Amino acid sequence: MVLTHTTNHNYSHPFPTVTLAFFLRYYSPQLNPFSSHVLSTDTISSHIDPESGRLYTTRLHLKKSRMPSAVVKLLPTSITGGGGDKSSFVLEESVVDIKEGWMTTQSRNLNFTGVLSVTEQQRYSTTPPEQQGAGLSTVSRPLSPSTYVTTTFSYRSTLGGRKAAQDSEDSSPLRFGGWISGWGAKRIQGSIESIASNKTDDQLVKSRDGMKLVLERLRSNGVMATLRELRRSQGKTTFDV
Repeated sequence: MVLTHTTNHNYSHPFPTVTLAFFLRYYSPQLNPFSSHVLSTDTISSHIDPESGRLYTTRLHLKKSRMPSAVVKLLPTSITGGGGDKSSFVLEESVVDIKEGWMTTQSRNLNFTGVLSVTEQQRYSTTPPEQQGAGLSTVSRPLSPSTYVTTTFSYRSTLGGRKAAQDSEDSSPLRFGGWISGWGAKRIQGSIESIASNKTDDQLVKSRDGMKLVLERLRSNGVMATLRELRRSQGKTTFDV
């Protein structure tokens, strides 16, 4: 089973500024205090397609993460490692088309997938969701003062399945299998997915608040002044998002 959670939001900023804020949101807690849980960000690849002009970027984020306490209580310590603060890698892939005015992103966790896989998909656009067609527009649009974003979270637990067994090599097969059969794999999976989904609204509020801080900084100080200030504060002479 896969649980999904979809919401719509709009930023009162033009699309190019919002896309820049997206790539800057984890740059430093000084720019975005809501990003203090991000330990590092590395760009794996980034290139512009010469035919379409679209920017393709893949980044890897290392984040401090705390598994929801309600989930920890459901699981044996052989699976959770005792709960508490953990570090988790998140793979982020994005495509930006400045000319057509849209950006799509997908982020997914690379750790603890045997317990819970979380995928976040976003579509940023210069047009409201209700005016968007089934496909991506191929017509250039005038610069809009607002940017609209649709966010979909997908939660899937495979606990008790083949993948979970592979991800839990240091668990005792007998204890793990007995625990799963006692509770029922489907029941446990559904509970984990539901608990994680219920945390979505809080996560989205913090994410949007962080984006708003970055956007206001860019609007009040200007893009170049903000970038120069960030470089100076980090002791850098070049800028890398």
